[in-house]
Amino acid sequence: MKKKTTIKDIANVLKITPSAVSRALHNHPRISDKTKEAVKKVAKELEYQPNQLASALRSGKSKLVGVIVPRTNSYFFSSVVENMEEELNKKGYNVIFTQSNESYDKECRNIETLLQTQVDGIIASLTNETVDFSHYEKIKAKEIPLILYDRGDNDIGVDYIGIDDYKSSHIVVDHMVAQGCKRIAHIAGYRHTRIYNNRIRGYIDALEKHNLPLEKELILEGDLTVEGGRQKMKELLKLPKRPDGVYAAGDYAALGALQVLLENNVKVPEEIALVGFSNEPFTSLVTPAISTIYQHNEEIGKLVAKQFLKREKDKTWKPKLNKIILDAELIVRASSKKKN
Repeated sequence: MKKKTTIKDIANVLKITPSAVSRALHNHPRISDKTKEAVKKVAKELEYQPNQLASALRSGKSKLVGVIVPRTNSYFFSSVVENMEEELNKKGYNVIFTQSNESYDKECRNIETLLQTQVDGIIASLTNETVDFSHYEKIKAKEIPLILYDRGDNDIGVDYIGIDDYKSSHIVVDHMVAQGCKRIAHIAGYRHTRIYNNRIRGYIDALEKHNLPLEKELILEGDLTVEGGRQKMKELLKLPKRPDGVYAAGDYAALGALQVLLENNVKVPEEIALVGFSNEPFTSLVTPAISTIYQHNEEIGKLVAKQFLKREKDKTWKPKLNKIILDAELIVRASSKKKN
């Protein structure tokens, strides 16, 4: 195995002190331009890589931000992270990405790893399994900026950026009622997750607003995967009285539901209208195209990064609940458009 190049190795080649090499690499004003150029040239030839962890320990700043995503196969999360990273890179920060894969245990391990890496802050979206927040309290105890996005919880008491999930359900139900739907089912996420609970509450209150009956058999909680959507749709089709509209709290579940409807020769939207959530790219490519809620991914990513930079700069600020809530937007497509 090739030995890792050190500052001492560069110093030996140039016959100068290691401290002079260090100052040259950090563009110190007392080091001549000629020496700086020579040091950088030799460093490149020897493939020198700075020790980020050692530098962080010395300066107290790693210029690294840890990011936790529940899953990487979601366009929403990848788009948020892309825009977040772009904003952080502009200010000299690099990003370490971790995936919890919707596992509470893995989320805990990710946080431990990021803290050991001496990151300057952590940006996270909770897993569907997370109901205990003690691992997030560790971050706060170390006075490291913690920003939550999309999935958060008021009890954690930090900055949160997301959309108005409660209002989003009203937008969906209002649209489906306008299309003539009178028996609307909800393929929901797990109620213990705040965003899905808000979507369920919004759905229930919107039904009441339109004087539509609330039937418990029409609310089916699940993991919102394609297979989850398939299973819930099969359950709905077995009911003595089928729904004439289905609102899925995630696009993958909506896709699974659509597959089952088409396999059973159910006309969409004539017999059952369908609306999803997140505006995944495939929603506009399938037939019929799936109506869906757009969550302003790009704006959320940029706002999350800016909020971290704001907290990192203000050393007197202490963690407290601070919510930035954006209005969602319904994109109407063929799957729910019964009327012109």
